[in-house]
Amino acid sequence: MGVMCEEVTQVLIPAAALIGIGFALLQWFLVSKVRVSGDSDDYDHEYKGSLIDEAEFEEGVDGLEASIKCAEIQNAISVGATSFLFTEYRYLGIFMGVFGVIIFLFLGSVKGFSTESEPCTYNTGNYCKPALANAFFTTVAFLLGALTSVLSGFLGMKIATYANARTTLEARKGVGKAFITAFRSGAVMGFLLAANGLLVLWVTINLFKQYYEDDWEGLYESITGYGLGGSSMALFGRVGGGIYTKAADVGADLVGKVEKNIPEDDPRNPAVIADNVGDNVGDIAGMGSDLFGSYAESSCAALFVASISSFGVSLDYTAMSYPLIISSMGIVVCLATTLFATDLFEIKNVSEIEPSLKRQLLISTVLMTAGIAVVNFFALPSEFTLYDFGAEKAVKNWHIFFCVAIGLWAGLAIGYTTEYYTSNAYSPVRDVADSCRTGAATNVIFGLALGYKSVIIPIFSIAIAIYVSFSFAAMYGISVAALGMLSTIATGLAIDAYGPISDNAGGIAEMAGMSHKIRERTDALDAAGNTTAAIGKGFAIGSAALVSLALFGAYVSRAGIKTVDVLTPKVFIGLIVGAMLPYWFSAMTMKSVGSAALKMVEEVRRQFNSIPGLMEGLAKPDYATCVKISTDASLREMIPPGALVMLTPLIAGTIFGVETLAGVLAGSLVSGVQVAISASNTGGAWDNAKKYIEAGVNEHAKSLGPKGSDAHKAAVIGDTIGDPLKDTSGPSLNILIKLMAVESLVFAPFFATHGGLIFKLF
Repeated sequence: MGVMCEEVTQVLIPAAALIGIGFALLQWFLVSKVRVSGDSDDYDHEYKGSLIDEAEFEEGVDGLEASIKCAEIQNAISVGATSFLFTEYRYLGIFMGVFGVIIFLFLGSVKGFSTESEPCTYNTGNYCKPALANAFFTTVAFLLGALTSVLSGFLGMKIATYANARTTLEARKGVGKAFITAFRSGAVMGFLLAANGLLVLWVTINLFKQYYEDDWEGLYESITGYGLGGSSMALFGRVGGGIYTKAADVGADLVGKVEKNIPEDDPRNPAVIADNVGDNVGDIAGMGSDLFGSYAESSCAALFVASISSFGVSLDYTAMSYPLIISSMGIVVCLATTLFATDLFEIKNVSEIEPSLKRQLLISTVLMTAGIAVVNFFALPSEFTLYDFGAEKAVKNWHIFFCVAIGLWAGLAIGYTTEYYTSNAYSPVRDVADSCRTGAATNVIFGLALGYKSVIIPIFSIAIAIYVSFSFAAMYGISVAALGMLSTIATGLAIDAYGPISDNAGGIAEMAGMSHKIRERTDALDAAGNTTAAIGKGFAIGSAALVSLALFGAYVSRAGIKTVDVLTPKVFIGLIVGAMLPYWFSAMTMKSVGSAALKMVEEVRRQFNSIPGLMEGLAKPDYATCVKISTDASLREMIPPGALVMLTPLIAGTIFGVETLAGVLAGSLVSGVQVAISASNTGGAWDNAKKYIEAGVNEHAKSLGPKGSDAHKAAVIGDTIGDPLKDTSGPSLNILIKLMAVESLVFAPFFATHGGLIFKLF
């Protein structure tokens, strides 16, 4: 037994979750103190007192009128995002119902819907609850995971649309104040998501325990449904939101910037509201669901592997809950880390933004390493055995420390590498910007090369993490390494959500006609946000690789496969088809963005040509039509890629059997990670190369600019090509990898019993 008793564990986990929720609400309260209103008394009181002394505050363009305009624009964005998400969730509600029934029928049919207790699969000599109960509880867990995932995305979107105008208004007081507002809002989302995910999982386990009692094998097997629910919602949220945001973005950029030569987010551009709504439904709601899915699955994989090891057999609740205790520690560590950004260091000028965000990653990683050591000492017995593909592996508790820590530090390595390749402070992006002198073609070539090259270090980091953690603690090691990478999820998400919030803030400043100085500040926040968003995607992809490998191991154990032999044709055909899936999936999502953008470009052109006085700013564009084009396209187009991912494991497992499915999972994991990292980084680099030219921070950048120069137009084309890569295909691929693995694990009992029809017939 570890030092900590079960009672302490039962108090600590929900306590940490509630602290996380409390901290999120505190940050929300602090953000809400920034007033967005058109009330003139408010204005007199708020600004005449505090801001009249600051020479930076310019009366007129940035005064009361701007405040009122910001409030109007914020409201339009919020209403657009909310109505889109509600429509999307209606469709997803139907899907949840149907898929829940499929889970119940497939798993219930394993033993012909019998209600008799049966011998356990791993804990031999004991009796476990019937398969029908597992089917029922897995379905319940699936629905809970799906609801938590949807909630994570929705709350994130709400706080982001609440904070965007507040960030713009704070930018009047200086870049430091605006940074704190944007970062605090990101923290609200990060902490709510980490704490909700942990709390719901803890409650679910405790409720299921009332029925399962000592049958932990069945209990934690049904909990895997939680991860499946989380990720299946994330897939549709990511793809739907990604198509929405990029159709609008590409349409707005191509007509506005390239053809009409008007600035980004100009209120004359009909697609501008759709573009800003898109940032919230794709980058925020989609990202929230996605990272929640990773978190839920890595917890489920670790719990499942532990339940069939000595922890589960000896019913050691504290050691069993180790993954949850690590997450609890993560919330506390991230809370301390956030204070460094908001309260301990103040940002004085623009050049400090990116270092401050990078420091967040480093501080949280260092503190978390100490945190893991503490948790290990108190929660784990000094020696125990872990399930290792049929054998038992003897492990000491410091082995597990290295597994979690290497996942954590591999995450940091991936984050920093991504930053190096996508930030315009370093040579790779500057080289891409430089290649714009000779036109769009060279820009595209340089950008693609950068993306492919940026895969090298992350893959080595993941490979080392896999080797070390597997050597120390078999499959359990890999699943806790994934948890280690995700343990600082609250900080990672805060940094990540900060990006789209700053992006929106810049858009609102431009639309409200605020002065050039404000726009410069919001642009600086946004450029740093682009890099941090790329770091967030790097984390999501790296953790997806580890999570999916852990789930793969759990699937292989559950399906009763002794070894996965690549030389058998059954496995090899799966491998090669699995490696093709990320390309098929990317083809679908890219084409969806392309065809939606085509409609958007035609609509924007039509409005510029047919509405008199639009270019002169005398008439208002019809924003609603563009919002409708994006909404319709994304809801229609998210179904085929989603179906591809959800149906592949079902078809492969049922028709070709468990070995072929193992091949499919391995293939999609290996190829998906490479495609995802290169797509995300290429897109991020093109975007920041464009921002580098626009900002004109040094002589080199000035020689390429200003906005509207040939080099700038080439950069805009690169950025536009990169949009669907970095915000639709790339980030959705990590969900493809995880989702297929967790789905295979959930359906493993069915495939093991009834799978491989084609080989049974012939």
